[in-house]
Amino acid sequence: MREFPIVTISLINYNGKKFVFQAIESAVNQDYPNLEIIVIDNNSTDGTREEIEKKIPEWKERREEIVRSYKLKPELQKPEFQNQKSKLQKPEFQNLRAEPHSEAQFLTCEESVKYIKNTENAGFGRPHNMAIRIMKGDFILLLNYDAILTSGYIKNVLKPFEDKKIGVVQGKLLRYDFDKNELRKGEGNSKLNIIDTVGLMMFKNRRIVCIGQGETDKGQYEEEKEIFGADGAVPVYRKEMLEDIKLPIINQKSIKSKTHKVKIRINNLQSTDYNPNYEYFDEDFFMYKEDVDLAWRARLAGWKAVYTPKAVAYHGRGSGDSMAKNYFNIIKERRKINNQAKFLSFKHQRLVQIKNDFPSLLFIKHLSQFIIKEVGAWGYMMIFERFTWRVLRDLHKDIPLFLKKRKLVMSKKRVDVKEMERWFN
Repeated sequence: MREFPIVTISLINYNGKKFVFQAIESAVNQDYPNLEIIVIDNNSTDGTREEIEKKIPEWKERREEIVRSYKLKPELQKPEFQNQKSKLQKPEFQNLRAEPHSEAQFLTCEESVKYIKNTENAGFGRPHNMAIRIMKGDFILLLNYDAILTSGYIKNVLKPFEDKKIGVVQGKLLRYDFDKNELRKGEGNSKLNIIDTVGLMMFKNRRIVCIGQGETDKGQYEEEKEIFGADGAVPVYRKEMLEDIKLPIINQKSIKSKTHKVKIRINNLQSTDYNPNYEYFDEDFFMYKEDVDLAWRARLAGWKAVYTPKAVAYHGRGSGDSMAKNYFNIIKERRKINNQAKFLSFKHQRLVQIKNDFPSLLFIKHLSQFIIKEVGAWGYMMIFERFTWRVLRDLHKDIPLFLKKRKLVMSKKRVDVKEMERWFN
């Protein structure tokens, strides 16, 4: 891997006045020279849409200063580097890849920050897919608008990618209080931080949780380790992996999608054509569970996911305070979630399973755990949440489509049941 591969950061804003500028500033201020930042606004109405546009020139200037500081580093002034640079400028060497630190590797000021303004709220998956299609990076970091990167996040999160089988890396996310503008602290010890997540974990009953969520950080997650997948707040994906597991966009009637192009405007200065015939995140999910679906598909295709404690970010999670394990606490946490999130999460969880699960695991080895959880979940929803018929109606409509998607997912499968079984706890 090159010393400074291009990294793209994709950030979606929707009425995020309270959070979004701290998130973007943390991206702009990354101590890393080869960075492309793509900000996508989902038709915000709180003034942030216009404010972001005004700040673009300032953020570009700041990125230019950071790149300039790297170009002035002592190693760039060594005679061997200067000789190499002169050599590469000769016509016969124009097609050679530049070595680390050469100017050819660093994005220009104009390329460093891009702004896309959607005409509707397009959710989570579609805007990030837009960024992936036009990205210049070898890696892409998806930054929630309520997350803040520490200055060395990108440098540290790239290190595990030296292993070419690793497709995604998860950093340590700590819980952040945007009202007080500080990290949340543990009860009884104001010096210890609260963990937001260190990755995704799947139980045998198919419940998905964020590892470490709500725990006091006492150093229990200080070792790099392999995980099922990365949480969607600040994951970093290898572009090669995303291209490997992408799926053709299909409709209810046919697996074949129509070939068409979409034109988008970037920074109000240029138009870019891209072909949206393939999806990386499932665009039939408006929001919620897209990260789980992608993590599952990556595992099936044989890619690894790794957690590294050296890359630290802060997250002001909007729902769910802790990794509840008993049913009483699960219900307690669920009551904190808004109704739209409950509905979409419930429906999408079932569609993710239809799309990705192994029947021999679900119906033979894990059946008892799965039935107990499903009976409890459907029963609770019927009594207390009252959107049973909406879920059943939508599932009836969507299941045929997701069975088609399942065929596409399984056509890319490279692992067997035994390998997948070890990721169900």
